[in-house]
Amino acid sequence: MSQEIKVKLSQAYRILAYLGLDDHTYTHLSAKSEDGNAFYIYPFGLRFEEVTPDILMKVSIVGEVLEGCEYQYNKTGYVLHGAIYNSRPDIKSIFHIHTPATTAVSICEDGLLPISQWALHFFEKITYHEYNSLLLDFESTNKLINDLGKQYVMFLRNHGAVICGRAIEEAMFFTYHLENACKTQCMTLSMGQKLIIPTRNICVQSVNDLLTFEENLGKRDWDAWIRLLIRNHLCDF
Repeated sequence: MSQEIKVKLSQAYRILAYLGLDDHTYTHLSAKSEDGNAFYIYPFGLRFEEVTPDILMKVSIVGEVLEGCEYQYNKTGYVLHGAIYNSRPDIKSIFHIHTPATTAVSICEDGLLPISQWALHFFEKITYHEYNSLLLDFESTNKLINDLGKQYVMFLRNHGAVICGRAIEEAMFFTYHLENACKTQCMTLSMGQKLIIPTRNICVQSVNDLLTFEENLGKRDWDAWIRLLIRNHLCDF
């Protein structure tokens, strides 16, 4: 089972690299281990397209490097992922990204607007955390955990987003739709036109429909992403 988790996480890195949602070596994805006492994350300094299952690090929830070289460990990555896993047992995977689009929306006072079907996946299901420099110790994560609450997606103001899932496939699903929602909002606001925003009743109905449309949220899309990786010779594990 641990190998299956490592393979899926490595594939997630490859998918985000293909989509251009990485940021050189500055963002990170993780997945919780089968026993729930540790998580896997890539070594600091690699690009996403370089990640393979055998190079992933394993870090305990309390910060001990169990597999991999300690000098390759990104402390900010551990603090962010470890704190969330420690407080939210339902979360099995965490994607931290900062693309230009997600960062731009994080800067907007009103945050993500319900102006596209992509955005409606997150209606009243997104939280926000004020920027407070780098996360370097657990004490600095208390507010972050409180701000995340029971949701799975949180904008880090002036920074990017943290996207969680009950499975790697679900985290990928949310990441894809969030990025497109943010891109669409940036494009729309740049047009300087009056916005047409659905009524709250439509937004509530839409988010319910979109998130209950199928079981195993993200699994169908995930299978399609894996076929793409294989077809384009982007994954040989």
